[in-house]
Amino acid sequence: MRQRSIPGARGRVRPLSLLGDPVLHAPCAEVTDFGPELARLVADLFATMYAARGVGLAANQIGVPSRVFVYDCPDDEEVRHLGHVVNPRLVTADGIELRGPEGCLSLPGLEAGTERYDHAVVEGFTVDGEPVTVHGTGFFARCLQHECDHLAGTVYADRVTGWRKRRLERQVKRADWSR
Repeated sequence: MRQRSIPGARGRVRPLSLLGDPVLHAPCAEVTDFGPELARLVADLFATMYAARGVGLAANQIGVPSRVFVYDCPDDEEVRHLGHVVNPRLVTADGIELRGPEGCLSLPGLEAGTERYDHAVVEGFTVDGEPVTVHGTGFFARCLQHECDHLAGTVYADRVTGWRKRRLERQVKRADWSR
């Protein structure tokens, strides 16, 4: 039986774009070339996500304004979901809307209560151009919505309101990486 390689094993770790970088607030471009460059990008996304100990990473978080994200994320039943989506479309976000702690590799060390639905469906393509549909519940649904937001130019801090927003803004100003 042939074993598949670990995602990101051949990728290189790239620097993360941090809050304040304009690439995080601009909508990403559709991918049109499903060649070796896209495969390298996906490998680099996995390598960078694992190095930063994340559960998801969008291409613009490493400075590439393309509609691609990767994930290695559990749901609320601890079932592991591993994959990537090219040109994703969030087609369903429904169910119960829950406020839960949410963090981001582009805001290292910070988190805030953010409202997300507990069910999400994303459609897109694999790195080979094959159609893919990803269903998520619980924490994994949160991850899918978070990564789709990134590709639309939104970070979770944009969704936080009220006193949580003010607290997060204070934490950002004090963070070592924002100076």
